[in-house]
Amino acid sequence: MNKENLALATELRHRLHAHPELSYQEVWTKKTLMEFLREHTSLELFDRGKYFYAVCRSKAAEKRPAVAYRADFDALPILDDIDAPYRSRFPGIGHKCGHDGHAASLCAFALELGEMDLDRDVYLVFQHAEETGQGGIEAKDFLYENPDIAEIYAYHNEAQVELGKIQVWKETSNCASKGMTIHMKGTPTHASLPENGKNPVFALANVVSAVPALIEPSRWKGIVLCTIVQMDVGAYAFGTAAGEGLLRMTIRGQYEEEMDALQAALEEIARAEAEKAGVAVDFRFEDVFPETRNDAAHVEKVMQAAETLGFKAERMEIPTRGSEDFGHFLKVVPGAYFVIGNGADGAAIHTVGFDFNDAVIEYGVEMFKQLARM
Repeated sequence: MNKENLALATELRHRLHAHPELSYQEVWTKKTLMEFLREHTSLELFDRGKYFYAVCRSKAAEKRPAVAYRADFDALPILDDIDAPYRSRFPGIGHKCGHDGHAASLCAFALELGEMDLDRDVYLVFQHAEETGQGGIEAKDFLYENPDIAEIYAYHNEAQVELGKIQVWKETSNCASKGMTIHMKGTPTHASLPENGKNPVFALANVVSAVPALIEPSRWKGIVLCTIVQMDVGAYAFGTAAGEGLLRMTIRGQYEEEMDALQAALEEIARAEAEKAGVAVDFRFEDVFPETRNDAAHVEKVMQAAETLGFKAERMEIPTRGSEDFGHFLKVVPGAYFVIGNGADGAAIHTVGFDFNDAVIEYGVEMFKQLARM
């Protein structure tokens, strides 16, 4: 990679890190990325509100189908506790997942595109709100706008993995997941007369008790999990029996259809328990992520690219339990999602001590360049 381009991208990454913005608040970040591309490249830019994309047009007389790449750029509500001059300027907000590095890598690739003579158009999409799972739903629309795109790729840094090592999953790379809330409402009463009220506590507790059997591995072909994150029933008043409560869970599955089946089973149990308790029940969902499923042919392209470059590479079998909204893009066009080792000794993502390793930028750019040539 051109060292001047790498230096520009690294400086950009540090600026992004110092100015983290949460999902749907990435105004400065998006503006900064677009300004960087306008100043240093001749790519066409297309502003789509919360996100944008750039295009490098090939001058070839006959073009192969286009290729696309995606980077996310939102941060997390986590303290940035690193000893660096580019430490976050905003208390309690930090780039603790490395999206600053992903965006800087895609900008670095844009710089390198000016020096490549490709026979295909290259699209770069910069996406908001990955952490909530909503950004991918919206940004995938750029694929419908550009039907010449035949494949799409993205990478994520992988904490505590050897620097530069490429890992790619044969099938599902990231599980589908969603936040599920079961809300029950009855009637409060004086604590001395519980028979006069409708208390949902036992109904909700029975749903919790049913969870271990529901996620028994023998019932499913892939990973299926249900994690209780909160149970809140009644109020802090010893004289009043509870009349309302909720149960919050994160459900996830290696296969979306199995996650959906788990959801249906939980709803069925909750309705039955609510009926027995004489309380109303409703369901709410948020932070919904699809499964991220790689295409086999594009997994092989990733492996071939890594091997051509002399990078260590590994085909992975068991998917990552954590979710990733890149799956929305892969439902529109085939492609692959892979990871690049951030260094074996660094802190884990989503922790106060995590920092994206600048050295990963060059690995990402060289992978993108090689995939564009293939």
